[in-house]
Amino acid sequence: MNDTPNAPGADGGDALVTAFNAVGADYLFCSSGSEWAPVWESLARRHRDGLPCPQYLDLTHETVAVGMATGYGLVKRRPQGVLLHAAPGLLQGSMAVHGALLAGVPMVVSSSESTTYGDGPGQDPGGQWYRNLSIVGGPHQIAQPFTKWSNEAASVHTLPTMVARAAELAWRAPAGPAYLNVPLEILLEDWDGREAKPIVAPGSTHSSPEEVDPVAQLIREARNPVIVTETAGREAGGFEALVAFAEAWNIPVVEPDSAVCGNFPRTHRLHAGSDIGPWMDEADLILLVNCRAPFYPPSRRPSKAQIVVIDEVPQRPHVVYQVLFADRYLEGNVANTLRQLAKRAKDLDEGAVALRRAAQHERHAAEQAAIAAAETKAADAQGIDPVRVAATLRELLDGKDGIVVDETITHSRVVRRHVRIDAPDSYFYVQGGLGQGIAVALGVKLAVQERPVVLTIGDGAFAYNPVIQSYDASRAYELPLLILVFNNRVYKSMNLNHRRFYPEGAAAETGEWLGTDLHRLPRLAGFAEPFGMHTETVDTTDALMPALERALKAVTEGTTAVVDVLVTR
Repeated sequence: MNDTPNAPGADGGDALVTAFNAVGADYLFCSSGSEWAPVWESLARRHRDGLPCPQYLDLTHETVAVGMATGYGLVKRRPQGVLLHAAPGLLQGSMAVHGALLAGVPMVVSSSESTTYGDGPGQDPGGQWYRNLSIVGGPHQIAQPFTKWSNEAASVHTLPTMVARAAELAWRAPAGPAYLNVPLEILLEDWDGREAKPIVAPGSTHSSPEEVDPVAQLIREARNPVIVTETAGREAGGFEALVAFAEAWNIPVVEPDSAVCGNFPRTHRLHAGSDIGPWMDEADLILLVNCRAPFYPPSRRPSKAQIVVIDEVPQRPHVVYQVLFADRYLEGNVANTLRQLAKRAKDLDEGAVALRRAAQHERHAAEQAAIAAAETKAADAQGIDPVRVAATLRELLDGKDGIVVDETITHSRVVRRHVRIDAPDSYFYVQGGLGQGIAVALGVKLAVQERPVVLTIGDGAFAYNPVIQSYDASRAYELPLLILVFNNRVYKSMNLNHRRFYPEGAAAETGEWLGTDLHRLPRLAGFAEPFGMHTETVDTTDALMPALERALKAVTEGTTAVVDVLVTR
């Protein structure tokens, strides 16, 4: 730490702001609470005096604050600061924090408690802490299950380095949120000005040649290898490294339904769809690249394939039950490992390569034909089929370098298959529970304001979102989105499960399907009207593309647009 003069009035609020500045946070995503007055005062002083500090975002819901930090972190891959209110605010935002953990997004989340309840010296924290806000064991205890690391800053003198430690832990693999409880009394305490040293990016770990060479030999000897990946594209350079690796060895790539981002171009000749099923008996080598849950059910083991796991942290500590059936691990930086393996693509059996190239050509052609057939069928259908919506969105975004954030459930396969993202950092699937999609899309837009960002979302997921607070953030911080609602007026996934579990039950007999009907919701686009946003409700095929074109034009001009499409299924 560096000894610096104590500025007049410096307290724990200054210590916290200085610490977030040192860790390189661009933003403080704050859902306001009464404990943050010292931080607000510090920011006001810094703004007045022209001193550096992270940009502060005043947000009106915890899910919006955490979700925006998640979306921003998906693109920037560096820890940001999130300020919530006490234990209740942490609990309100906990689903989104857990989503950040599953998505592998680094951030430092803080909230507060009281340690004196008005019985200590110094300023009165307020009776609300004694009566209502505190929780036995402290908020850091309840944060522990859904964060990488959770602790309390017990002194203003250690606060800056505690924030630095939380950021360093959050940034390292597997990246994810860390939590720091900062009691209000610490924020109000005088601070001596000792600052945390700025943190630097994590160093990288590399698999050694002694580990990589035998895997390269396994690939060389394999007749029918396949790559399966869920999150290779989440790693810096991972998308490009996976393309180079697959091309060097001519290996097909499967992105299963569990993929949470774009990992490989959907239009590429080596993309082998989303179904690992055909490979379970055919493959003799399966390369799991950043793939935490490749087989379902977990006991479904490939019949003859050797399995190589390529993942910096293959055994994810936050996954309750994880079965990989690994025969070998390569646990260094994924992009580096893939580049090492690509360089070793020599002395190949050209006959074997030709056979699998021909087989993949046939698979790829069949998939293209199936996509075209599905889109032709959708175009001829009565009403608006979801396939038509996804295909129209693809046409709309062609050549525009768009990003799709997806919070659909029953339509997620349709979105991935027919929008056909083919560039890195262009597709993200929201993790950890419904209700975060608008906020995550706003965070992505904050990170790449020059690119159009589209949120695809179902009507059920839309209803879970803090819509009003998200629209407020969109307008306040000039973050225009195109929100495309796949509205089938039903919680379809819940209804499908009911039908699957009880195909001949009482509900099937009487038609009484509970927990699923959304017809009673008002017109979803209407919620955006008080904010002056562009709204469209579409119920005919001919109106779809013109509506989306008008919406994208509004977004380009700086206004969020909501297009509610009434789909047939």
